[in-house]
Amino acid sequence: MEILSVLVYAAVVVVLIFDYTNGFHDASNIIATPIASRALTPVQAVVIVATFEFLGPVLGGTAVANTIGKFVNLDDIAAVLSVTIILCGLSGAIFWNLITWWFGIPSSSSHALVGGLTGAVVVAVGTDHVLWGFSELAQGHFTGVTKVLLALVLSPVIGFWAGFMIHRLVFFLMRAAKPTVNKFFKRIQIFSCAGLAFSHGANDAQKSMGIITLVLLNGGFIAEFHVPFWVILSCASAITLGILSGGWRIVRTVGFGIFKVRPIHAFDAQLTSAAVIFSASVAGAPVSTTHVVSSSLMGIGASERPKAVRWAKAKEIVSTWIITIPCAGTVSVLTYLVVNTFIGLN
Repeated sequence: MEILSVLVYAAVVVVLIFDYTNGFHDASNIIATPIASRALTPVQAVVIVATFEFLGPVLGGTAVANTIGKFVNLDDIAAVLSVTIILCGLSGAIFWNLITWWFGIPSSSSHALVGGLTGAVVVAVGTDHVLWGFSELAQGHFTGVTKVLLALVLSPVIGFWAGFMIHRLVFFLMRAAKPTVNKFFKRIQIFSCAGLAFSHGANDAQKSMGIITLVLLNGGFIAEFHVPFWVILSCASAITLGILSGGWRIVRTVGFGIFKVRPIHAFDAQLTSAAVIFSASVAGAPVSTTHVVSSSLMGIGASERPKAVRWAKAKEIVSTWIITIPCAGTVSVLTYLVVNTFIGLN
């Protein structure tokens, strides 16, 4: 078997490993609120989330995959080099996912993927092989890295204020309700949690779908950028297996570290996050579930009682968001330099 085929197969496996780490890393963000509010047991939450997580990428289209798969351009690069660059980029994303999971810090798999790929491409073949999208932005068009970064930056801001307003509205509607209304908010989380899981799968699994399709295109296995159905099923399965593994370290941070979550807070957070993430998926904008869920909880807490929010923990989470792209990019750059030293790619 020639070296290119080996690299393509290896790249597909590595992308699926990233998809798996994305699943168990982000599972915590989805199951944290129903568990913290005691609406669902951990087993119930994981089963519901895993089911709808699988359906998300299968039924959610490929708009996000098209965005992720086209923000770097390796068409004029030798096939072996281009696939190797993608592999090095993925190493940075996987490394950062594992580090932040180990320390129980919610971070963005999307940021890590963008940082890792951009770092590897820039160090290997130069900045002109990244579609930055700055000139298109001046004309009112959103594309490339600009579209990705705008989505990643704006989504937590939207999540915060949407959570703030939705909680105010729900709190107003429930102002005369008896304490037994908590039973309603616990039961309805079966649906809101399922909706959040579906929207997460429809957004996050597509990122891996886009990278695998990019690998197949550069490896000469497909003639044009079109996501094959087997890629959709593979990525849906990998992220679902990750969800089933669970990210219990981060559950404690999201579910208990920001502020005390009650059933009404959990429902509002799931409703807010599902709406923001699914809207982004339809628009082809990759967003971070971690950012959206965490920021919506902050908004909900600030809406009810700002002093109840543990802003020190919130600051720690935001700090991790800021350093994710450069850290994942640095790891991918170092990986490429090591590989190039021993193999001599260019």
